[in-house]
Amino acid sequence: MRRLFPSFMGRPLGPILTLSLRSLARRRPQLFDRLGGHRGASYRIGPNDLAFSFIVVPDGAMASVRVVGRDDPATADVTIKGPILMLLGLLDGTLDGDALFFHRVISVSGRTEAVVALRNAIEDAELRPSDLLGLRGTLARLADAGVLGGLSAARHLAERTAVRSRAEV
Repeated sequence: MRRLFPSFMGRPLGPILTLSLRSLARRRPQLFDRLGGHRGASYRIGPNDLAFSFIVVPDGAMASVRVVGRDDPATADVTIKGPILMLLGLLDGTLDGDALFFHRVISVSGRTEAVVALRNAIEDAELRPSDLLGLRGTLARLADAGVLGGLSAARHLAERTAVRSRAEV
């Protein structure tokens, strides 16, 4: 994955994801209100299979996403690390964050209360890819099916590859 997505490829994602998050905040402000005092907290989302991390501040209409190199020393209130496919599964609700944490697939450090607030907000929101893209109707259903189907297929392929790798050892 790191070869497919070197750190410079992540840079344009910051402004795009910032606009998407701010758009979501306009359409569904209650999602961000659910974070309470943690809206201004910074969350470093570090896919350990990519060359970059995301620093997210989910402050409603002032929300921001900044892309930094994986080893960049930028600090955050919370750091969540794991494989990108698992992290995306947390976002769309197809995977259980508690199970991933206790099975050490993801790691979490920093302000625990901010992590719990974020998890609760995401679970309550039942986000779909179309929510993040601002789509509705037939286009939303197509985007959801395509993105979620693609993620499911990618997870399945990654699991099969991991099983094969373990069998070869």
